[in-house]
Amino acid sequence: MPWQTVFWPILTVYLNIEGIMRLLILGLVFFISCGQQSSINQRTEKMYEKMRVRMVEDQIERRGVRDEKVLVAMRKVPRHEFVPDHLKKYAYADEPLPIGEDQTISQPYIVAYMTEYLNLEVGHKVLEIGTGSGYQAAVLAEIIDTVYTIEIVDVLANRAKMTLERLGYENVLVKGGDGYKGWPEHAPFDAIIITAAPTKIPQPLLQQLKLGGHMILPLGDYSQELVLIEKEEKGYKQEKLLPVRFVPMTGEVAD
Repeated sequence: MPWQTVFWPILTVYLNIEGIMRLLILGLVFFISCGQQSSINQRTEKMYEKMRVRMVEDQIERRGVRDEKVLVAMRKVPRHEFVPDHLKKYAYADEPLPIGEDQTISQPYIVAYMTEYLNLEVGHKVLEIGTGSGYQAAVLAEIIDTVYTIEIVDVLANRAKMTLERLGYENVLVKGGDGYKGWPEHAPFDAIIITAAPTKIPQPLLQQLKLGGHMILPLGDYSQELVLIEKEEKGYKQEKLLPVRFVPMTGEVAD
């Protein structure tokens, strides 16, 4: 009997067992690494959650923001998901951060401050001009039914839309385009927020504001002020709130 006939079945069995053992070992290594990564992710999210709580306490409540709906939203929305990876460690710092395309994500306090002045309630719908990273839209979406947001920079509009969808914000509608003329097919709005500074108040947006509704925006060129507008039966009431510095609003408003 040839030796191959005797040893080949034994060798085949050995190789099969060795292959199975290798697969088992690889599977075990993969399982352990996944578990370790999951544990790391959980610890990281816990760290960010603590940073958000501290941000709200130190930067927002201490400066006078009192609307509990706004505070809850600011504690919940993961700001680190809206900034570039290399800036995540600064996501909860008391400052604006660059997000590319010469645009920024606003300082957390300013986001909370502007949101509070809109006097939002469940059931409201809000128009935002200047989506940017999508962070302000996410904060609004935690409070109200529907957010309509327009971004003139296509790259930012697409990125914000993907981020908001990934985080499950189904009540935010993002549109790329010039926000000067608003979104008339969904008007009137309970509130309008503009997160880039025009040198004049866009009249088409005023027309899309509900009676009794509020619009808040930074207004000016080199010297800017945050302005609150309330629509009344016989016109508009305007109040200057505080000096600010936002990126300029571009598009038709600048013509």
